[in-house]
Amino acid sequence: MRLYQQLVLFMLAATVLPLAAVGFLLLSRAEAELAARIDAEQRAQAVATAESVGATMMEVVDALARSAELIDWQAASDAETQGALRLLYGQSPAVSAVLKLDAEGRPLGAPVFRAQAIDGHPAFAPESLDRLVRSIPVQTLRGGGKGQAALGSAYVHSDEGRSAVAVAVKLAEGEGAPFAVAEVVLHPLEAVLRRRLGEGLGRIDLVDEERRVLASTAPERRGQALAPELSAHLLAPALPLTERVRSFRVESPPRRVSVARVPHGMRFDVLVDVDESTALAPVHGMRRTVLLSIGATFLVLLGLGALFTRRLNVRLAEVVRGAEAYGRGELDTRLKVSGQDELSELATTFNRMGEELEAARARMLRWNDDLRVRVEEATADLKAAQAQLVEAQKLAAVGQLGAGVAHEINNPLAGILGNVQLLMLDRGATDPDLESLRKIEQSAKRCKEITQNLLRFSQQRERAELRPVDLNAVVRDALSLTEHQLRGDGVALTSVLGDGLARVRADPGHLSQVVLALVSNARTAMLNSPQKRLTLRTGEVGGFGFLEVEDTGKGIAPNVRSRIFEPFFTTKDVWSNVGLGLSVAWRVVTEAGGSIEVRSEVEQGSCFTVKLPKA
Repeated sequence: MRLYQQLVLFMLAATVLPLAAVGFLLLSRAEAELAARIDAEQRAQAVATAESVGATMMEVVDALARSAELIDWQAASDAETQGALRLLYGQSPAVSAVLKLDAEGRPLGAPVFRAQAIDGHPAFAPESLDRLVRSIPVQTLRGGGKGQAALGSAYVHSDEGRSAVAVAVKLAEGEGAPFAVAEVVLHPLEAVLRRRLGEGLGRIDLVDEERRVLASTAPERRGQALAPELSAHLLAPALPLTERVRSFRVESPPRRVSVARVPHGMRFDVLVDVDESTALAPVHGMRRTVLLSIGATFLVLLGLGALFTRRLNVRLAEVVRGAEAYGRGELDTRLKVSGQDELSELATTFNRMGEELEAARARMLRWNDDLRVRVEEATADLKAAQAQLVEAQKLAAVGQLGAGVAHEINNPLAGILGNVQLLMLDRGATDPDLESLRKIEQSAKRCKEITQNLLRFSQQRERAELRPVDLNAVVRDALSLTEHQLRGDGVALTSVLGDGLARVRADPGHLSQVVLALVSNARTAMLNSPQKRLTLRTGEVGGFGFLEVEDTGKGIAPNVRSRIFEPFFTTKDVWSNVGLGLSVAWRVVTEAGGSIEVRSEVEQGSCFTVKLPKA
């Protein structure tokens, strides 16, 4: 990454990002405070509007109740009753119809109603009379006195585009007294809602318990059902008066809403709804201003950073040229030091480094001379190792020669053995030469067996051919090649071969080489021992066949026990063209999936255990 890019990142991390974070934090806090203030103002507006609506409705109800209380309805004739109903009808322009009912809710006489719309007040449709009668709260007034009034439930005439509420007034004392029912249209309340909204944002709706808009500052909303996210927040009538106001936020689109219950027992709610983006427009404008300010600041910082890095790059180029000179081996190059800033300190350090490099090169030349001497010594050691390798190759050649000799000897032995057997056929049981011929036959068979074992042992393959092998047979064949030499050295040989031993998975030729190597090492270790005992055991344990070769030789010291399987490593006092036996044995056994374990004590002997998997 270039220096200029790093500087840009630094300016972002050190100045622009913190300023942006602080700015947006303050804006978020201001937005939260503004939202809280909007909620508070909305609640106050909703409460005030609800009280105004309640007061307006109570004025109409009280006017109807007072007028009905002044008339003697029981003594009035039909004409007087119609005149009284017209008197009630004229108490408020919001009254669109008045009707007299008996105690059971049945109409008495003709209703008085507005037949035509006047000044925006809708006319009353006679076919709506039945709905008006069903909406009156007659049951709540039967036990009351004359002039007692009650509000019924609101209803909406979807085909006529008007909403209304029934008001019932008792016309006499007693449970059997008649009632006067008036339909009060709610559209005039929209003037109250618009007055309360004033020049503010949003809208105000008057809704009933069935979540329908009865009146609104947006007339096109009359009769519409509230959205579900608004309906869920309407207030219950049973709440205390102090809790009958609530503010909340809805999504799609985001809006701030406050709802308040109309007092005086009315089952209406006032909703004050304002679009959040409009209400929070000042904060959003401030956010755009902050973003523009941060962008301008960043551009200014980029320009200043470009000027600074250009000046810095000129001085760093000189350092680069000095480094390139050092790379070409010109360690006498020095930089010009000017000023007291960090680059001047860098130039001073660079010059000091050049001096140290010159001194180091001188020391390196001296070390090269020392290294040359050490290489010559290592070369001498390598030549000695090569000589040992040559001796090992001689051993391999001797093995090949032995195979050839065994093959050549085997043919004359076959002829000798055949002739002796023919002579024996011509001799009788009492012939004095028969015993001599038998000895000749036994000796010839013994020589043929030895040459065959030698031939099998010498026929080694470069790659192991693993197959089921009789471990006892391999041990017997290997001992046939070395048993005579062991007994000639005074070694007492004991073979404890397990009966019924399962076959193991190995290469027979390579396994014979392992047995001979272990027996040869044991014989060599016992050359100077007072007691010379060699024991070979075979058996099975844990899914493996095993071979133990135990001797009473000089043992292996603990400090070299971990190296006995290394090539050319030997514990013999004089190297005798050996040193590869154990390393080859370890390789053969591990290739067959087995392992070699060793137990040894100094001057007490050693025991090698070869474990091979069963076939």
